[in-house]
Amino acid sequence: MSLSVENLSINFGGLRAVDRVSFAIEPGRIHGLIGPNGAGKTTVFNCVTGFYRPTGGRIRFLEHDITNFRPDQVAKLGIARTFQNVQLFASLSVLDNVLVARHGHMRTGVFAEGLRLPFVRAQERAAADRARTLLEFLGLAHLARQPAASLPLGFQKRLELARALALEPKLLLLDEPASGLNISETQALGDVLLRIREKFALTVLLVEHDMGLVMNVTETITVLNFGRKIAEGTPAEVQNDPEVVKAYLGETANAVRA
Repeated sequence: MSLSVENLSINFGGLRAVDRVSFAIEPGRIHGLIGPNGAGKTTVFNCVTGFYRPTGGRIRFLEHDITNFRPDQVAKLGIARTFQNVQLFASLSVLDNVLVARHGHMRTGVFAEGLRLPFVRAQERAAADRARTLLEFLGLAHLARQPAASLPLGFQKRLELARALALEPKLLLLDEPASGLNISETQALGDVLLRIREKFALTVLLVEHDMGLVMNVTETITVLNFGRKIAEGTPAEVQNDPEVVKAYLGETANAVRA
């Protein structure tokens, strides 16, 4: 398995935000994690990426137990994420936002950088080439010199994807990437996610409220409600699960089928 979450629990004071949740993702799959607001989805993300320390349970990524890893340790192993609220370096250019993420792959030190040694310059050129390739792939190359803050939301979301991909992850966690997008932008995002998975051989864990997007791109879905897993299966199985319909989908299930 690429990612395995086993009996994950976390308390905040007297509140159990996640209660013995388990799921596993096979390599190269797009796995959905859905549920009502407050169901614990982003909390699971924060546990996987090291922002929260679980109260109980285990998280394994490939052959590593990462339950108590720090965010930087998790990132070095090959896990990257995006956020529901876009978190870019607003004053930096589009290109520089991606280059920031490439810095961790450069094998230089302060002394070498200060002297501008040839191998440092070569690594900088390689990083810039890689960043431009990612921008081209995501349709942002023509905006490389624009400040990130000047981009419309749909392009900002793509830039955040480019920055995450610059880390060369094996697992990509996407927290509501379609939030704030219109229908055409969301459809385009679905195509982008499928192309990303194919081109970079990535495993993806997707938290999303747009059920059209979830049903179109995921192979397996885990459903949370009040911090507990209430269902898991293929999109068709989840869409027709009475408990899921009652807790979350409601009329959305009929809308998606239509």
